[in-house]
Amino acid sequence: MSKQHIRLSFFSILITFTTYISCHAQEGSVTVNQDHEIKQLLALKKDLNTSKLNYKIQIFNGSHSGALKAKSDFEKLFTEWDIDLQYETPNYKIWIGDFRTRLEADRALVKVKKEIPNAFIFKPKRDNKKQFNSL
Repeated sequence: MSKQHIRLSFFSILITFTTYISCHAQEGSVTVNQDHEIKQLLALKKDLNTSKLNYKIQIFNGSHSGALKAKSDFEKLFTEWDIDLQYETPNYKIWIGDFRTRLEADRALVKVKKEIPNAFIFKPKRDNKKQFNSL
């Protein structure tokens, strides 16, 4: 085979390949039509996800001295969750954790109930701001 024949074959293959690629290339555009309220719903969902309406576990309800003892005892047994001392007239409450999902709270409750059988899961109200974390 001569050099000229090889060059001609090479260029033929190159032109065929280039033509094949350009014929199969696609261009397009996408237009999204959505209701204006979708942005409002997304903002509301984002706000709910960032708010502190997550699940907690209550391990104690009673007097101030009892709450301090329960808090101290719990800190000796478990270190993986935050502890909040709450006051709702006339009782003090010890809440633990800030679980994003019910499943996460259920898993923690299984561990906690081995030591504190009366513990339970709940979802706190928005307006509960009386925390005593400095104790």
